[in-house]
Amino acid sequence: MATIFITGSADGLGRAAAQSLLDQGHRVVLHARSADRADALGEVRSHALGIVVGDLTSAAETRGIADQVNAIGRMDAVIHNAGVYTRPGRGATAEGHAETLAINTLAPYMLTALIERPGRLVYLSSGLHRGGEGSLDDLDWTRRPWDAAKAYAESKLHVVALTFALARRWPNVLCNAVDPGWVRTKMGGAGAPVDIDTGQRTQTWLAASEDPAALVTGCYWHHLEQQQPAREATDPKFQDELIDRLSKLTGVALSEA
Repeated sequence: MATIFITGSADGLGRAAAQSLLDQGHRVVLHARSADRADALGEVRSHALGIVVGDLTSAAETRGIADQVNAIGRMDAVIHNAGVYTRPGRGATAEGHAETLAINTLAPYMLTALIERPGRLVYLSSGLHRGGEGSLDDLDWTRRPWDAAKAYAESKLHVVALTFALARRWPNVLCNAVDPGWVRTKMGGAGAPVDIDTGQRTQTWLAASEDPAALVTGCYWHHLEQQQPAREATDPKFQDELIDRLSKLTGVALSEA
């Protein structure tokens, strides 16, 4: 059985993925933004291997999450599930970054670099990432008028590009990105067409299955089927430029191999 860490597992798709993996007999490490949210996990928490706490808007707390995970031990897989949708304004973290960028892009990048390398990495993206091209000119929204939908699309393109970059750099790690669809969660709303079990299925399968179809790397998935992502996400030049920018913004370097 695998040991799997899931960010943003206090509710929504992250909690559903955690429950699914626990039901399969895997060992799961949960993550909550705050102690209050961790306390509210109830039955799921009682069956988990552990829980780490930290707010992904904070670089210091994101580093602390990595430290807590590493103290538990090496993970077989990490599902980078945590994210925010549309923010009404740019906002600013303690480090001055746009909140959408910090949570959806900088945090998974930092955790990837700082957590002991697992055997599998799964990043939650969105079909909306196809509207996110051209972000490198103003990655942190310091010059452009704020556009919440565009910022979200860009952040989801970033994680697909990171996935493909890691598949090139880390050939011994299975790296995949997933579009779970528009799911009936707190974020997706009651009118979303995809039920939560369907929404969590692909990422849990990629994180733990021994099915030969799941033992691949550098792929973009939607409901257990591979799809073609945005062109920019598959461009090694864009991937390397993005990683260079993220390294400078966070002060965290990503190893080459």
